Amino acid sequence: MYPIALTQQARLNPFQTPLFSMKPQQQQESQQIKRKLAAAAYDDADVSCKYGSNKYYALCGFGGVLSCGLTHTAVVPLDLIKCRIQVDPDKYKSIFNGFSVTLREDGLRGLGKGWAPTFIGYSMQGLCKFGFYEVFKALYNDMLGEENAYLWRTSVYLAASASAEFFADIALAPMEACKVRIQTQPGYANTLKECAPKMHAEEGLKAFYKGLYPLWLRQIPYTMMKFACFERTVETLYKYIVPKPRSECSKPEQLVVTFVAGYIAGVFCAVVSHPADSVVSVLNKEKGSSTVEVLKRLGPAGVWKGLFARIIMIGTLTALQWFIYDSVKVYFRLPRPPPPEMPESLKRKMGLLDC
Repeated sequence: MYPIALTQQARLNPFQTPLFSMKPQQQQESQQIKRKLAAAAYDDADVSCKYGSNKYYALCGFGGVLSCGLTHTAVVPLDLIKCRIQVDPDKYKSIFNGFSVTLREDGLRGLGKGWAPTFIGYSMQGLCKFGFYEVFKALYNDMLGEENAYLWRTSVYLAASASAEFFADIALAPMEACKVRIQTQPGYANTLKECAPKMHAEEGLKAFYKGLYPLWLRQIPYTMMKFACFERTVETLYKYIVPKPRSECSKPEQLVVTFVAGYIAGVFCAVVSHPADSVVSVLNKEKGSSTVEVLKRLGPAGVWKGLFARIIMIGTLTALQWFIYDSVKVYFRLPRPPPPEMPESLKRKMGLLDC
């Protein structure tokens, strides 16, 4: 079900797709130095490093650590209620009821359960997600060449984000398993220091990775939507909404656009990834259950439990992640090129410019 949907998402994305692919450039053009599409014009004097350098990727990874680690930790109370609604909907009937029951049983401190594995796990995930995304995006752009990279840019965003998330989830899985166990099994463990050794003693290493496959099913579509929708929304906002080019916008104005585009992307992300998120929550709570068994038990309606809470959480979280990530780029003066524009060589081939 989900792998097929994932393939269809890559092929039939809801964004603009090229009507044709360009033929290889002439021999004399191929001898020119390739220019990375994502590194289109920016002022070299105003940046601290070159686009595509090791320093650039390292700082992008650091931005990912801050954006994912801080935001996911900040929404731990909402995440805790969302997980409990998913695994025990009879007891936790809604967001407000879930907060009320949790406060009555565990007190205010109970809302912070699972913060440590959340911070560690999502910091590691953010490092791989944002750092590898920049690496894969540059790699795929270079493989396609300037013209095809522009024509197929949405597919590049989808492929680069999926590639990055594959590795990011391997880094996230152990801490995600601990987080869900702490949040959804009362009395099992209250801290990461108590939970991780107990899980290892009971089930071995597989306890930390048994949720990896559904985690991929949840996070890869989520991340593909997150990056592709964000990139195309930013492009659309600057083209149709913002009254001036990004190069003429102040840094605060650019960050406002980033936040708006991030929130729009977050809403789509929540809907796409929610069924798999429900399966991950139940799998990490129970011992010996399989993905298929959980899907059959939850049914078509059960996998959508907690969607409203997830939309609020993911929408806000995604917007803040992009805002923090872009702020890191601004602070460290990393190259922040304008939205992609059609290369002049392609405009000439399409008859949009005089030869």
